[in-house]
Amino acid sequence: MLSLPDTLSRQFNTLLDQKQYPENLKHCYRKWFRFYWDFCHKYHHDPFHRSSLPFFLDKLDQKGQSVQQREQARQAIVLFYQLKETANAEDAELPSHAVQILPIQAPPISEVSHQKSSPEPNPPHNRSPPYEHSRHYAAPDKTQQNTVAENQTGCSWVFVFDELTREIQLRHYSPKTLKSYRGWARRLQAFTQSKDYRNLTQQDVVAFLSDLAVDKKVSASTQNQAFNALLFLFQHVLNKDFGEIKGVARAKRKPYIPVVLSREEVELIFDHLDDPVDLVAKLLYGCGLRLFECLNLRVQCFNFDAGMLTVHDGKGQKDRTVPLPQTLIPALNKQLRKIADLHEADLKANFAGVFLPNQLSHKYKNAAKEFIWQWFFPQPSLTLVTETEEYKRYHLHESIVQKAIKRAVHDAKITKRATAHTFRHSFASHLLEANYDIRTIQELLGHSDVRTTMIYTHTVQSRTLKQAKSPLDFDRE
Repeated sequence: MLSLPDTLSRQFNTLLDQKQYPENLKHCYRKWFRFYWDFCHKYHHDPFHRSSLPFFLDKLDQKGQSVQQREQARQAIVLFYQLKETANAEDAELPSHAVQILPIQAPPISEVSHQKSSPEPNPPHNRSPPYEHSRHYAAPDKTQQNTVAENQTGCSWVFVFDELTREIQLRHYSPKTLKSYRGWARRLQAFTQSKDYRNLTQQDVVAFLSDLAVDKKVSASTQNQAFNALLFLFQHVLNKDFGEIKGVARAKRKPYIPVVLSREEVELIFDHLDDPVDLVAKLLYGCGLRLFECLNLRVQCFNFDAGMLTVHDGKGQKDRTVPLPQTLIPALNKQLRKIADLHEADLKANFAGVFLPNQLSHKYKNAAKEFIWQWFFPQPSLTLVTETEEYKRYHLHESIVQKAIKRAVHDAKITKRATAHTFRHSFASHLLEANYDIRTIQELLGHSDVRTTMIYTHTVQSRTLKQAKSPLDFDRE
């Protein structure tokens, strides 16, 4: 770990002595300060700038630090910022009341250790401040107090992230949505320098979205994703009216034409894939599945008698059915026998079953061990659930399939930027090329709007007759 500069360490210790904190709290604050200093130099953040604090707190969150520990770390770093601001004021020979230093009243160590970790049920605008100031400035009037509060930075957003997670899980959104929305909330926090979330305004959102387009030069889809994430944040976490956003610099939307493989290229990639990834890729192409939809398949999704495959909880939590490719029936039956053998071995080893969606494991106690609920593409190794000390089986990880397909594309010397999702694009394009109706393709893909499916009209050659002719003359040809 990187050591603190001697001068900075002495100044920080002097400040802790002036605050008359208990010795055990001083020790904790010194520890968090060392961690923060090492983090900033390791990840190239400016330790003297408040915008680095959200990234540090997020790193602590990723390492499993509790809410109380992250709050204690935040208090330690805010003290360091005060030290820097005080030094700047003295260098500028300004009176102390001219510098907007935001001191905090550090709680006793006993209170820090025994606070509840669960978020309070009160909405943000009814919550008391996360900390109170230990002293006031020289006779500020009410207007000045409001200005200071609105411009206050370096505040804790622990409540925001906890409540955001709860609201997304309450609506059964996917883990990817949670990760994306938390990421955009984190970037907004850094952009506003950890401004008090209760004072966030529409102008903050406008400035952030414009910065994405102008300075960061993100794509239109990325900017729209950020907009949707912040809309959810304001409406369901902050309980604020988002209003109509005006004056935002919009990223220019470019027309996108998906990459499509020929039938020969598809077969060539299949030849360079091994079991079970080759069967995964064949289902992606043969049924037009998304990768996560294919890996989430369970034994009960296959109806071999009817020749149908049911996709449960696809994108947007929608179900749909697609026809099973008849050429894959032997390979699918072979995979089914492998699953049966693995399931029998797991039962003999007294494993805890497979992971089930939502709360089905509580509703149906034995469902996790039933054969119909087993993954069709199971992960070879078991996963340890730390909370219960039980071993459960998960499905094949997406990265395994993605890396295998990438290698196969390279080995097959395909000169297109092909990924797992390219098989889905190829499925739709080849059906359209075979004169299948666009509405039929829409239902097979699970698109809510036919306009989404219409993009594939750009991937096939046009067969439209240019010369106008009366339908009465068709039979004469």
